[in-house]
Amino acid sequence: MSVIAISVLIGHFVLLLVLSLFGLHRLSMVFRRYRYRDVKPQIVEKFADLPTITVQIPLYNERFVAERIVDAVAAFDYPQDKLQIQIVDDSTDSTSDVIADRVEHHQQRGINIEHVQRENRHGFKAGALKDAMATATGEFIAIFDADFLPEPDLLKNNIHYFFENDVGMVQFRWEHLNKASSELTQSQAIMLDAHFALEQQVRSASNKLFNFNGTAGIWRTTAIVDAGHWSADTLTEDLDLSYRAQIKGWRMIYLNDVGCAGEIPADINAFKSQQHRWAKGGVQVMLKMLPTVWRSKLPLKTKLEASFHLSNNLAYLVMLIDTLVFLIPTLWIRQAYDLYDAPWLDLPLLMLASISHLVYLFYGQVALGHSKFYAIIRLPRLMLMGIQLATNNARAGYEALRKEQSDFVRTPKSGELAETDDLPNNTVAIEQATPTTEVERSTESLSEQFYRAVAPRGALFELAVALVYALVLVWAIANQHWFMAPFLLLLLLGFFTTSIASMRSYHKLAQES
Repeated sequence: MSVIAISVLIGHFVLLLVLSLFGLHRLSMVFRRYRYRDVKPQIVEKFADLPTITVQIPLYNERFVAERIVDAVAAFDYPQDKLQIQIVDDSTDSTSDVIADRVEHHQQRGINIEHVQRENRHGFKAGALKDAMATATGEFIAIFDADFLPEPDLLKNNIHYFFENDVGMVQFRWEHLNKASSELTQSQAIMLDAHFALEQQVRSASNKLFNFNGTAGIWRTTAIVDAGHWSADTLTEDLDLSYRAQIKGWRMIYLNDVGCAGEIPADINAFKSQQHRWAKGGVQVMLKMLPTVWRSKLPLKTKLEASFHLSNNLAYLVMLIDTLVFLIPTLWIRQAYDLYDAPWLDLPLLMLASISHLVYLFYGQVALGHSKFYAIIRLPRLMLMGIQLATNNARAGYEALRKEQSDFVRTPKSGELAETDDLPNNTVAIEQATPTTEVERSTESLSEQFYRAVAPRGALFELAVALVYALVLVWAIANQHWFMAPFLLLLLLGFFTTSIASMRSYHKLAQES
């Protein structure tokens, strides 16, 4: 066997081994969940006198959901003299008019609510939150994105977790307003449920580093300042601040039993855009914070867990490199050297790299007490979704490693409310009490496409990759290499379906706008 052939095979198996390590880490979450499932944060004592809270709602061109979130936070059941609400608005369209109308309405009702605007979007969301802090009066900062609907008693019931002075942040579990609206939203809900019910729960319960998820959480103001404040040098300012705060000694709490419902992207391109931002930002924080983690005095187990946490988005880049650079040459090498009679070389690693993620997603539903049958029948779609995100998230990781800067791209929200058990109790009341304003229904300066149709980046490349794997699959079947055929078929279907879905969704929404 030539040196080149040996090098290709070694490269293939090394990358498979890396993917298997990520898979083992996913499986470890499942096993550790059983160890920590009964570990729940406790309120050691309640405040005799409730502390002051500033609620911040960062917005940018969110006319479909702006009215709803303003009314929701104005309905908080918290002493009015202890509550300040800041609608942090960077909008460049008529969203600002919608907000101004609702803010004025609630101010007339005696609510301490203000409309905070800037002349530019410097620093994007992180910059907006940092600037708003200059006029924030609360001892604590509660943050909710525009598409979330917090319950009226959320603050009053959970502020007491901050009674201990070292608690810097409390994160609530995300629930999903529109998870039942499509296969896409159903699959996203399962992915998010596993992240919260397994990862966040295990990391928090075992005193490992975990992260604020950017919304549906409360920060101690002094913790934000002490950790170095919000920073816009990554696309995931929430993850960045979380690590800096914990390394400084602040304790963070995750409440798996307390949900706060938000909207899931219903469009495939909006979903991919969101995933690109999260993946790129995660790798940016890895580059920024991982050296600091390893220089710190944290326990070795904590450092190892943080390394998996911060680097897991690179799995997509590893997968893409393996499938595009090494897998196809490996097939020809196997043909030339008659290695197809040794599936034991690949099968354990392939199973560990793929099935482990499905087990992780399945047990995310088990942890929440959801239907096991429903979770099982969704697994094939989830496997395809992992492949569908490969080029999108691999590009994000590559851009981050190259330190390419990009703007914070908002995820469009439609204000959709599907029939689901996750709807907050105050949803109906909000919808009935706040009829759509004339301002919102007026002629918009920006088209519907601006809000809903996200360009299908990488769709043609995904289609080209699918065609390559179609040819390789035909070749494998013609040469009776049945062992690789199922994996090639999955790759073909994954790349092909995401390409077609991205282009169809974009053109459909563009025509509707």
